[in-house]
Amino acid sequence: MRRLPAVTKDTMKPEQLDLFGKITSGPRSKGRNAMDFMDQDGGLIGPFNAYLYTPKIGDAAQTLAGLLRFDSMLPGDLREIAICAVGQHWQADYEFYAHAKVARNEGVDEATIEALRQGKPPADPKHAAIAGFVWEMLAERKVSDATYAAAHAVLGDQGMVELVLLAGCYCMVSANLNVFRPPFPDGVDRPFGAV
Repeated sequence: MRRLPAVTKDTMKPEQLDLFGKITSGPRSKGRNAMDFMDQDGGLIGPFNAYLYTPKIGDAAQTLAGLLRFDSMLPGDLREIAICAVGQHWQADYEFYAHAKVARNEGVDEATIEALRQGKPPADPKHAAIAGFVWEMLAERKVSDATYAAAHAVLGDQGMVELVLLAGCYCMVSANLNVFRPPFPDGVDRPFGAV
């Protein structure tokens, strides 16, 4: 059950309406309309309802996530592998569900998505290097030289910086989702069975 009441469009203050507009427009909205961002209670889906409770900080959070998703040098499949690995580490059902859909659109196959859900290395060496880096970083709070070298061989210096920032950002998103429990889509199985 959600812990934060839905901030509905008819009750939003001007700064919340401004943030609502930013969230529901731009690259995130490609192929979607504003209603696609609304849950059954009339609040924003996923982490976005919480952002409306602190619009200035929420705007910074959604802007950072948007930059990391849409203006990063990371290829789409590797970006989504990393985000799914974060979601798996946090057992964040909504995070994994939402980004598994994006991963499919980026060409990631079902076997890879299932391996990630189970916390197992994907078969593709590049995907395994990225997921392994994220999991080790989150579990150990650092990475070995071998793990760093494997991911670095795929991404280079700038890519490594963006990967670390991406993983950190989506840890914030996963914490938001796990703590505030926004509604999960009806009729969809939770990846980790959490409630």
